[in-house]
Amino acid sequence: MTLRVGLTAPWDLNRLEPDERRARLVEIADAGIDHLFTADHVSFVGGNGIDGVVQLAALSGIEPRLKLHLGVFLLALRHPMVAARQIATLAEAAPGRVTIGIGVGGEDRHEFEVCGVDPSTRGRRTDVALDRVRRLLAGETVDGDGEFFVFEGGRIRPVPDPAIPFVVGGRSDAALERAGRLGDGWLAAWCSPRRFTEATALVEQAGSDRQVVWQHGLQTWVGVGEDRADARSHVAQGMATFYGLPFEPFEKYTPMGTADDIVEFLAPYVDAGAQTLNLTPCGPDRATEVAVMAEVAERLRTR
Repeated sequence: MTLRVGLTAPWDLNRLEPDERRARLVEIADAGIDHLFTADHVSFVGGNGIDGVVQLAALSGIEPRLKLHLGVFLLALRHPMVAARQIATLAEAAPGRVTIGIGVGGEDRHEFEVCGVDPSTRGRRTDVALDRVRRLLAGETVDGDGEFFVFEGGRIRPVPDPAIPFVVGGRSDAALERAGRLGDGWLAAWCSPRRFTEATALVEQAGSDRQVVWQHGLQTWVGVGEDRADARSHVAQGMATFYGLPFEPFEKYTPMGTADDIVEFLAPYVDAGAQTLNLTPCGPDRATEVAVMAEVAERLRTR
């Protein structure tokens, strides 16, 4: 098994001059990191957000050694025809470099309401949209479901070549069943290694009637520091700023400390079958974050 390790795209990248943007990504690629990933929100906690597909498109031409992961796309907020076209265009610009993670979101109900989506329907809408998007990107002609999306004879050309892997995030049983039926793997977050093992087995059981090369992964924030306390201060502040929530409920699922501490925390997930790690490091400065994550990646790959 080849372990693929990615980092969050630098938060301030879009505000930098072009030469500095490229230098940041060259630094990450030179360090041996496999890919960049980005979140996706339309209007999260007071209006914040970033369009994940647009962001990956902007990144795609800067450093071609880096692959591109979307973790995770809030598909329930998009029409499947539009989402399929966005993804197909991204794949055409970066063939073989794109992986799309899908999630239902819901941490901020208002984000769905301002998009005209009933938050209580987000799971079912995601199921319908993901089914249509995958079929469109496989070259099929599809119709809407008649409830959430009303259309006939939808097509997308050209289709991505090679095909794009889709992984499904979420901790609920419904998310695991969705990953098994409609995805190529599960993208875990905030779970124990034991739950990771149990959940991936449930995913594969739910998809036992499909021919899938499973691609399971873990997405997590990481505290980087001289010791656990120092690292905790960095990651707690970063997560509180992003989510507007206290850090304590997430603490036991968050690796923190030196490279030794982080490797020790993540190794059981890799042993349990995590093939992809999407890491959001929070440390004293970006150079330290990249250097420590590169060391962690190398040590986990060569265990």
